[in-house]
Amino acid sequence: MSVDQIPIGKFSFMTRLSQKALRLYDRKGLLVPEAKDPFTGYRYYTVSQLEQGMKIKTLCFLGFSLEEISLFLDAESKGDFEYIGTGFRKRLAQTRLEIGQLQRIEGILQGACKHNGKVMELFKMSVTEPVIKEIPEMRVISKREKGTFVATIGKLIGEICTSVGSPENQRNRVKVTGPVMFLCHDEEYKEIGADIEIAMPVSGRISVEDPKMEVKTLPAIRAISVVYRGPYPGVEAGYNQIFSYAKENNLETLSPDRELYFNNPEEVSEEELMTEIQVPIKEK
Repeated sequence: MSVDQIPIGKFSFMTRLSQKALRLYDRKGLLVPEAKDPFTGYRYYTVSQLEQGMKIKTLCFLGFSLEEISLFLDAESKGDFEYIGTGFRKRLAQTRLEIGQLQRIEGILQGACKHNGKVMELFKMSVTEPVIKEIPEMRVISKREKGTFVATIGKLIGEICTSVGSPENQRNRVKVTGPVMFLCHDEEYKEIGADIEIAMPVSGRISVEDPKMEVKTLPAIRAISVVYRGPYPGVEAGYNQIFSYAKENNLETLSPDRELYFNNPEEVSEEELMTEIQVPIKEK
């Protein structure tokens, strides 16, 4: 056996990659044994492939799929490091979202532990009793777009705040007259492509430059309302209270639902976030 012929078992030990993983990478064309014994036909790995094995292992650890890794290795062979950098930046953004989700899970679990594991009791304590409110019409600046909830809601809020705070609108003494709100126009939950509208109540002579942004009047509604306190992922507890109340009182729920955000997640802890949920209703 040549010095540069490494059996799969030894290569597995040297790279800390399982033989099962190596066989998968072989089938996918990511890491195909380069050396071949001319007499037995048996294939071996080479010393030069150790670095490739470590690259694949590292990229897997970073959360990239085998398809993405294949594209990265191909780009590297062509010297296209901009493509790799773009992929890394995208994965970094995804990782930050995952970290945020894990932190929210941690907070919920900590609260559940304080309540001896009674998770639903924890959520119930975070939601006020449902009440029926008569909500008058209101003038708002709004923008509607399809996308994912966290990214799109944050993006639209930022764009509306920037528009309201423009020098021209400030000269015209435009004022915010209520909390920013999210209107859900979908009949079902969508991970992507959700139909999202963000609206902010305003007064004054407001102007907008964004053609997708508009100033309009939201209609008056009669709605069941609750206030939920806590991380946004737990807001479902508020909807549960509302729809249970509607069923008990023979009320028909309408759309779009409204969520009003009373504070800024960048300024207060997740446990202190206050969200009012308003679901329009009518008598059956």
